[in-house]
Amino acid sequence: MTQTLHPLPFPAPEHDHGPCLEDALGRAQKAFEAKGLKLTPLRQAVFQEIAGSHRAVGAYEVLERLAARGDRLAPISVYRAIDALVEVGLVHRFESRNAFFACHAGHEGRQMVLACEACGRVAEVGSPDVFAGIDKAAHEASFSPRSAVVEVWGLCASCKLAGKTAIATPAAHGRS
Repeated sequence: MTQTLHPLPFPAPEHDHGPCLEDALGRAQKAFEAKGLKLTPLRQAVFQEIAGSHRAVGAYEVLERLAARGDRLAPISVYRAIDALVEVGLVHRFESRNAFFACHAGHEGRQMVLACEACGRVAEVGSPDVFAGIDKAAHEASFSPRSAVVEVWGLCASCKLAGKTAIATPAAHGRS
């Protein structure tokens, strides 16, 4: 299986997302198999809704999309499927928005999340220096971190080039 790599973290808005989704579904099957778990039809359907774009989506948005396709489910079923997808590393939680996005990179290690305030797309980028700084500060404070989340808000190259500006205030995204 090949991975669809883009020269920039944010692929062009008009790019063909089909190969991204195809790669993600292939990784999903392998990730579940590697953990001795099943990629059930529900997990696959939830993953397809989350991986269907480069945006973060909430669990209730996934639930609504599935309902629009005729799949009426209890919210707990969607949350359990998302939990399984997070557990195997296919989906990441977007902490500040209480939403989820698909890992399109298939990476090892910690990633910084970049979020475009104009179009809503998210991307992961390697950031070893950022996390080295976090680790150093934690060590100097005699602190043992369990996890670290770094989310950076701004404008992606496409939106900046198009002259777009942020459509929401920081508080609207749960930030201050």
